[in-house]
Amino acid sequence: MPGARGKALSFADLQQAVIDVGRCGKCGGCVSFCSAGGLGALAMSEDGLPLLVEPRRCLHCGLCYLICPFTHELDEETHARFGWQAPFGACRHVASARATSGAIRSVATDGGVVTALLVTLLETGSIEAAIVSPRRDGLRRAPRIATTAEEIIAAAGCQLAPTEHLEQLGQQYTTYSPTIAAVKGLAGERLRKVALVGVPCQVRTVRKMQALGIIPSEVITHVIGLFCCESLVLDEQGLEYLRRLGVPLPQVRKLNIKECLLATLQDGSEVRLPLEALDPIARRACLSCPDFSSELADLSVGGLGSPPGFTTVIVRNDRGWQSYSEALRRGQIEELAHTSPQAAREHRAQLLQKVEAFCRWKQERAARHQRQPA
Repeated sequence: MPGARGKALSFADLQQAVIDVGRCGKCGGCVSFCSAGGLGALAMSEDGLPLLVEPRRCLHCGLCYLICPFTHELDEETHARFGWQAPFGACRHVASARATSGAIRSVATDGGVVTALLVTLLETGSIEAAIVSPRRDGLRRAPRIATTAEEIIAAAGCQLAPTEHLEQLGQQYTTYSPTIAAVKGLAGERLRKVALVGVPCQVRTVRKMQALGIIPSEVITHVIGLFCCESLVLDEQGLEYLRRLGVPLPQVRKLNIKECLLATLQDGSEVRLPLEALDPIARRACLSCPDFSSELADLSVGGLGSPPGFTTVIVRNDRGWQSYSEALRRGQIEELAHTSPQAAREHRAQLLQKVEAFCRWKQERAARHQRQPA
């Protein structure tokens, strides 16, 4: 498949532009959707990086290069198709909101809006399933195709059980979940309407696949993007780093990243660390990612800017507004109450200013790291 300059693209181009310079996010999209997948041209290495194991079987189609979230060959087409607007994507509506269900809020990271939205979509028949990332052990997550409200709720939040501690996590632990691998699994399911919840790089990969018409991306009808500064690598070195910064690991009950890393302890107290302090334990690819707010999603959500117990929601397009307004109408989510229309307008303006500031920060950080040698 030719690139913008007419040059035929292949895995060698992906190797040079992304993998060799340390920008690979290990999402597995290139391996999962390789045109020569049945021939075994690509595989995942032990460290999670894609590897060309049978060079003679590579079809030189360029698909692996084009769908990678860290290449820019399809930016113009993807932005045009999904209505991207400067400086951080389209914005039809912004608010602080939360689930009305106490059961959902009790397990949510912030306000439980994502869970409430997915349950609403499932109950109204707008979707048949959702790709979510329930906990597997500790805070470790793995993608799953959830088809019931119970499965969706079980995937919410990032709290540890009372018997679990961060210090007990495995050596290869990371807060990243390889959601794109579950998209490949849709090909064997009889599903036609699926929601995907993912971080910015995953949202971007799915949108690129949809722009190219790659099966089975057409069945992903709703995309909810998460605010994301970075995913953390909490291996033995990472945990030791947190200890040195004063985080009492055996006492940590919940982790959240908003304006800072917020570690909630078993007694309800909190330890806060500035985001800049987390760079040494961030996944290397995250430091080169410029997308904070999942700019190509139907809705983008996160805790940034909202008061405790609420989620910041950016509705980006008609599909997103249909989902959000239906959940409001059915009483499954509620927006933060304000004393006056003026106060509501000021709050929305503050939310957008906060999100825009973090978008600029992540863009500037990405630019710095992309200039650094591999």
